[in-house]
This record gives sequence, structure tokens and C-alpha cells, in this order.
Amino acid sequence: MGKTEWFKEMSFYQIWTRSFADGNGDGIGDLYGVYDRLEYVKALGVDGIWFSPLYPSPNADYGYDISDYKNIHPDFGTLEQFRNVLDKAHRLGLKVLMDLVVNHTSDEHFWFQESRKSRDNPYSDYYIWRDKPNNWDSLFEGRAWEYEPMRKQYYLHIFSKKQPDLNMDNPKVREEVKDIMRFWLDMGVDGFREDVINFISKREGLPDGLPFVPMANGIIHYKDGPHIHEYMAEFRKVARKYHAVQIGEGPMTTVRSAMHYLTGKEKSLDMMISFDHMLADCFMTEYLQRPFSLKRYKSALTRWQKTLDGKAWNVLYLENHDHPRIISRYGSERYWKKSGKALAVSYLFLQGTPFIYQGQEIGMMNIRLSSIEKYKDIASKTNFARLLTREPEEKRLRRVHASSRDSARTPMQWDDSRYAGFTSGTPWFFVNPNYKTVNAAAEERDPDSILQFYRRCLSLRKHSRTLLFGRYHEFFPKHPKIYMYERVLEDNAYLIICSFSDKPIQIQLPKKYQNRKLQLMLCNESGQDGTSPVMSPYEARVYRTKISP
Repeated sequence: MGKTEWFKEMSFYQIWTRSFADGNGDGIGDLYGVYDRLEYVKALGVDGIWFSPLYPSPNADYGYDISDYKNIHPDFGTLEQFRNVLDKAHRLGLKVLMDLVVNHTSDEHFWFQESRKSRDNPYSDYYIWRDKPNNWDSLFEGRAWEYEPMRKQYYLHIFSKKQPDLNMDNPKVREEVKDIMRFWLDMGVDGFREDVINFISKREGLPDGLPFVPMANGIIHYKDGPHIHEYMAEFRKVARKYHAVQIGEGPMTTVRSAMHYLTGKEKSLDMMISFDHMLADCFMTEYLQRPFSLKRYKSALTRWQKTLDGKAWNVLYLENHDHPRIISRYGSERYWKKSGKALAVSYLFLQGTPFIYQGQEIGMMNIRLSSIEKYKDIASKTNFARLLTREPEEKRLRRVHASSRDSARTPMQWDDSRYAGFTSGTPWFFVNPNYKTVNAAAEERDPDSILQFYRRCLSLRKHSRTLLFGRYHEFFPKHPKIYMYERVLEDNAYLIICSFSDKPIQIQLPKKYQNRKLQLMLCNESGQDGTSPVMSPYEARVYRTKISP
């Protein structure tokens, strides 16, 4: 494994710091809490951490509106405390990735404060200004343009109006990005997750978009824009000097377009975070729900597995800070424990680098708040106000219950004490009432818990070359309730079977496995020896065998 591909044998844990652990009692998660909980992260069996943005921010989008790229938000601590966390993580053998957010800044960033003043100051062209706006929509709130009286022009914001888009066509802006990268890499971080990175290049002239595209009018002119690979190549040169990993977030990116970032002369990323498999219960956005389809889920995973095989590397994930809790979406709250384990099996043994989001490993679920005013997420409030407004308010609120990013941002449930052990103060956001039973301390004591199962899955994966690098093949792709696939390397094979049925279901093994000795390596059904042709609701099995004649 080369110096630049160390990530292929690893798995990562994502920390959204505000809700992870509060170390100073002010109700907000911080780096002091992270420092104290690093042993827990290590004990899960992961090899690294991805931090969502830690930088100073007015929190219009909770950290993704950055006002200073070279410091730590006072809510989270100091640069010194970040160095302490970084040093301890490295001592524990954990890599550390930072979030690089350079499509936009906060409107409170120094660059924008200067740029808005006039058209002839040194920062004038750091952002995208126009006398007359086009018809693009913002993805977060209203139109994509906001008037600035001081400058007497409009600025572009693809997201919140407090998140003005940087003008990446300005070489000075690209030099600033490279300087930010060097700042953190010199400190010792091991790479970056690059936020909406496929949006950073806009089409020349900023032509009007297609008005019939809901909430995404204009996206054809800034997704995978004309200079994206040219600009990404510049950032790649910086990362390569440090052997740093680069993981891109690519909203609405198809596997075909992702290949341009991941392979060939234009290769600028080590991995791309895809969204296809997160649309198995929704259309375009999680707010526009439809019934979960296992076939859609399997099809998306298989498409990326097959296309990238031997050419590029997958990001494997089911949850992060931008998605509701997966058991509440693709699993079953009735079969909470078993479906949480089955979902883990369904993705952890694919080819790629797994990411686990805080609380996923203990089976945290969606929160249901009684009014839209109680939600903090700007996207949830916008969706509630703008989409399907003819629906009754009660129905729209149910959509928010199922779709809100806030469900991923409730405080981590550490134990059954007040506020789930997250803080000794008053938490910044609501704790899910189920914390009395769903918490890390209880799962540490239970050998059959979701937490213990994640540990076993990660250990099995880490110690198997076949599960790390083997070829992938799916069986019975049209089956509506069973996800079955194999991983094969030389004469070693693993067969993975997951039931997504809430009733017992008969299974049939592929012909190549019917007369072979199968060793059951993992199962989420106690007492199961792996020989029964009937799987119980949400049962998952992992078999190992030899496939040589």
C-alpha cells in the first residue's frame, strides 16, 4: 500500500462536535469533551476521525459558514486544545481529517466584509457580484442573490444568504485555499473532507437556469463547472506533498461524473461521497419522501461498487450530519436492534472506506419535535415553508420529523443520567427522550448490543484482505426484501445476506454456494447457526468459505 493510499485499510468516525460531548458544562459539545472520549472512539475499532467544521462561525449553517479558517470556534475551545486533541488522537493511532469548506464563507468573514465595501478594494473580486441577478435559486432560502446596499450590487449565495459564494476564478482566492490547507497540514492533520467541492466553478456569464427544477434552478451551471478539474489540480498538488487524503462531497454527482475526479489525468480526489443510496426513500431531497425501496438502495450501492472496482475507491456511509438517522429511515424502530445491525452489515463489508457517524453505532434514532419553531436547521425550516405548502401543517411537520438534519444533531447519548450524560449544564438542543434505553453505557454492558456488533463487524473487516480488497458481486438484485452479495479474493470468499423484511423469509443460496461448507462469522440472531433456510425479521449473516474446486 503506497503512502498516498493508506486510507484503503481504514475506517473513520465522524464527530459533529457541538453535539458530541461537553467538557466544560456550558451545554455545547467541545474539544475538551472530544479529548475525554477519544478512547471510546478508538475502542470502536476505527482508525481515524473526521471533524465537521471546528472554525469560528456565526452558525447560520452550524459551522459551514466560516468566518475564520485558521482558528477554532470559541464554543469548541482553542487552537491549543485542538493541538492537544490532534496529538492524543495520533498517539492512539487515529488519523484526523478536517472539513474544508471553500465554495463559500460566512458573510462575517473579513474577506466579505472588505469585498462588500466597494468595487475597487483588494478583496472586491473574492466573491461573485452582479448588477443584475440571474434566475438561480438558493438551495437553502429563496433566490440565490442578495442585494448589498453598500456596494450597490447583488452577491451570489447557493446556500444561505449568510454564505456568499467565493469567486474561485480569481487566482488569489485559490491561493488562499492552498494557504488554508498548508496551515492545517503543517499542524499535522492527515487530510480533508471537501464540502460541496463540485460546486466551486461557475459557468462563465452565469446564464439563467431551468425554472422548472425545484429549489435547484441554476445547478446545471455550477455543478462540475468548466474549470473544476483545473482548480482541483492545484489543490491536489498541495495535498500530495503531505501524503494527505482528499475526500470530496459531490451533491447530485453520478458515478460517471465522479470518475473524472477519481481516475485518469484529472484525478483530484481519493474518494467521492455519493448520495445515490441515500435516495432510497425520497426524491431529490429527504423532505420529499416515498416508501423505502430495498431495490433502489441495492442498485445504487452495486452501481458504485461495480463502476469503481479496480479503478477508484468508495466512501461507505449510511449517516452523517446532513441525513436523518438511518434506522428511522431504512430500518425498523420496532426491530430497532436487529435492523440497526442488519444495516451495519449491509454496508460495512462493501469495498471502500467505511464512515460511522456519532451515535450510529448505538442505534440513535430520529427526534420528533412538536413544532417547526423548535427545529434549528435552516434547511428544515425552508423546506417546511416552501415545499408542498398546500399540505396541512401537521403533514408538513411529519415530513420534517422524517427528514430534518436536526435528528443527526441531537446530543450524543452517553448514559441514562440527566441529558444523557452529554453535559452537566443545559444542552444547546433537545435530547432524544429515548436516551434512557438507547445509550452507550447500556450498550457497553450488553454483549448483544448494536455497539458491540459494530465492533465485531469492524474487527472482521480489518483482519480480512478479502473484505478489504475482494471483488464484489450482487445476487438476486430484483429481490424486494433480501440484499445478498459476495466478496471474493483468490480462493477466499465471504457471502453476506441481509433481510429487510419484518416477517420471516425463505432464502435460497446461489448455486456456487449450495454445496460448500459455509462458516458463519457474524449473525445478529442469537442462537442461529447459519443453516436455516429461513431468516427471521431483519436477520443478517456473514459467511466465509473457500471457492477453489
